[in-house]
Amino acid sequence: MSAVLQHEPRFEPMREPDLAAVMAIENAVYAHPWSRVNFVDSLRSGYQCRLYCSGGDLLGYFVLLLAAGEAHLLNLSVAAAHQRLGHGTSLLEEVIRMSRAHQARTVFLEVRESNRAAQALYLRLGFHRIALRREYYPAGERREDAIVLSLAL
Repeated sequence: MSAVLQHEPRFEPMREPDLAAVMAIENAVYAHPWSRVNFVDSLRSGYQCRLYCSGGDLLGYFVLLLAAGEAHLLNLSVAAAHQRLGHGTSLLEEVIRMSRAHQARTVFLEVRESNRAAQALYLRLGFHRIALRREYYPAGERREDAIVLSLAL
């Protein structure tokens, strides 16, 4: 009998050398992805940037700004091949855990109005719609509204 080792997903700090893998996911899953500069600026500004890995695979990542008793989720992404497997939930649960650990009272985020899957995830974990930002996201020749959500901690 042989044992098959399973790689339990884990969180790791994101670093600049990781950005090639991060950008591969970002460019694959978004029509209007963040630029490498957005990630570099986030890292250099001291935002909480985390990778979610299993074995040698990057499953996803997030960028979280923690300041003044608030948390703002700036980016949360799951690699296309790993979507719909619960990894988005794991990422968001880690965001919430880190926010609580840093004594944030509220987590805020924006989500595209057209991104129903992400909205369902956020609402399932207790987020509530608090506002609408008109024409917030680029969307080809036009702009798309963002739904602003919050979670009281």
